[in-house]
Amino acid sequence: MVLPWILIALGSYLLGSLPTGFLAGRCCGVDLRTKGSGNIGATNAVRVLGKPWGYTVFLIDFLKGLLPVILANHWSAQVGIHPASAPGALAALAALLGHSFPIWLKFKGGKGIASSAGVIVGLFPSAFLFCIGTWMLVFTISRYVSVASLAASLALPLAATILFCLHKADWLALLVSILMCSLAVWRHRSNIARLRVGTEPRFERKNNAGGKVVKS
Repeated sequence: MVLPWILIALGSYLLGSLPTGFLAGRCCGVDLRTKGSGNIGATNAVRVLGKPWGYTVFLIDFLKGLLPVILANHWSAQVGIHPASAPGALAALAALLGHSFPIWLKFKGGKGIASSAGVIVGLFPSAFLFCIGTWMLVFTISRYVSVASLAASLALPLAATILFCLHKADWLALLVSILMCSLAVWRHRSNIARLRVGTEPRFERKNNAGGKVVKS
């Protein structure tokens, strides 16, 4: 019975560690690690490679978080694991660790926001709208992707706590939400430092003359 858990952890990590942004950059003859913010996530991909590539990176990173959780939950339902969320929780954390610390890039990966969104849909579907709503509201006001991502990350354990109190989530799901939030905040420490000194790049609104969207 131990082998399936090992396979879930290893498979989720390897899928999560697929360096989507890095590979997209290579397809365009660019190393994202040396351009823009130096991050291989979807936000930097949009800045450096353009929207089509950036959105593709986001979608694949999203699926990297969602698919392992779905598969693990399916296995849990088949064999009757208790608590039922345990395999999905393991898959979620392994996938996020893979994205943040990919073995292929010397453990230097993305911030994990897109993959976290996929994990939330798979593990906390009731909390997804709350988190995405928080992200959109904060981004609309601030125009900082990092600030919106941090706000959404902090909103997740709050939503999980509410669901836990309403008996719609178990203690393991609540614990995973706290760990996900902690990982996201820690991975954004460089963004927080840039925000403090006013050098964090922000997405600017389009002007009537069709000006640039991104301020680099």
